[in-house]
Amino acid sequence: MTILKGRALRATATAVMLAVFGAPAMAVELFYVSGAVGNAVENFKTLVKPWEEATGNTVTLVPMPASTTDQFGQYRLWLAAGATDIDLYQTDVIWAPQLADHFVDLTEAAKDLAPTHFPSIIASQTVNGKLVALPIFTDAPALYYRKDLLDKYGKTPPKTWAELTETAQFIQDAERKEGKTDLWGFVWQGNAYEGLTADALEWIKSYGGGQIVEPDGTISVNNPNAVAALEMAKSWVGTISPEGVLAYQEEESRGVWQTGNAVFMRNWPYAYGLGNGEDSAVKGLFGVTTLPVGKEGDTSAATLGGWNVAVSKYSTKQEAAISLALYLAGPEAQKQRAIAESNLPTIVALYDDPDIAAAQPIIPQWKDVFLNAVPRPSAPTLGKYNEVSAKFWSAVHDTLSGNGTAAENLELLEADLTDLKGSGW
Repeated sequence: MTILKGRALRATATAVMLAVFGAPAMAVELFYVSGAVGNAVENFKTLVKPWEEATGNTVTLVPMPASTTDQFGQYRLWLAAGATDIDLYQTDVIWAPQLADHFVDLTEAAKDLAPTHFPSIIASQTVNGKLVALPIFTDAPALYYRKDLLDKYGKTPPKTWAELTETAQFIQDAERKEGKTDLWGFVWQGNAYEGLTADALEWIKSYGGGQIVEPDGTISVNNPNAVAALEMAKSWVGTISPEGVLAYQEEESRGVWQTGNAVFMRNWPYAYGLGNGEDSAVKGLFGVTTLPVGKEGDTSAATLGGWNVAVSKYSTKQEAAISLALYLAGPEAQKQRAIAESNLPTIVALYDDPDIAAAQPIIPQWKDVFLNAVPRPSAPTLGKYNEVSAKFWSAVHDTLSGNGTAAENLELLEADLTDLKGSGW
């Protein structure tokens, strides 16, 4: 692993700028598609401005729905049609095996930049020896908690899901007696979409219930620990979590949390910076910790997330698009994202950057969360992952909604996944 510090990091940034920027023969406009959330959309123009000024080119952001499921569906339609009007795609960490044939191989272009990133993340975007997307930030969720409320009632951040349930209910009840009738104990992502796959994978994995489909392709989801995890989550709906949580995605959860109406929240790092914004009711009142476990001795699990940039092989402006991709995956842009959006860098040296630590002191601490990251089964299921995930989140959502028990739904899910797998993934 190459680790750059101080001058070396700045030198790398300069080298990347010099290598990819040059006065173009004719300025072009690139179209960059992204389902960014939070303040990422408004930050985008600031993020790309140095590259635009250096090259004379311009970048137009094409916004997408926040739902990664909806994004993926639209991406597949555009790429299958060979659409030439989108030059770069911001892609989820799980999409590389499914979309690889539509993207430019960036191996040679990024030969100097790639070694500065976490090797495992570069590997996740490498398909059949081709680097099909460059990491721009990584993600692993954490448990957000109201320090002021825990201190008020003499509670500590929970280590197990049972402790979370008990503490959330206790504080919720006590605060409502004091007139805070809108307060809930715990908000998370319960809508039937990819986000629920991430949440439920964490519950099951932290209960010792496996990873849905194991790295060797074995279907493992139908087991007693997984059943216990889902029944636990079902118990939250209507008690410490609102009934409406079954329609929540990341932003709905953050909305409840940031208005001061939740004790705990499961969410990604982007919510940290926003939670400490001037308009936030919880500014300075919260902390983050690793997600709970099923029982003492189990291991916390945080679903590995993260976003990347890929260049469409159907783009008619590939040279400029590759230049932009290298910039967005480089140290200058990653540092700016870390400071402005609390996004976790994928460049190792940035975790020691004093400017990032000063602006977002949580980022160096997020290493503990990142070390507990668990991948979704996109690699072992190859091109069938989207169907695997949809069947999984549907079974989970049915369970949470009271449409069948966890045991019944996981038994049906195992049968569906076995049919989908056929003779092999």
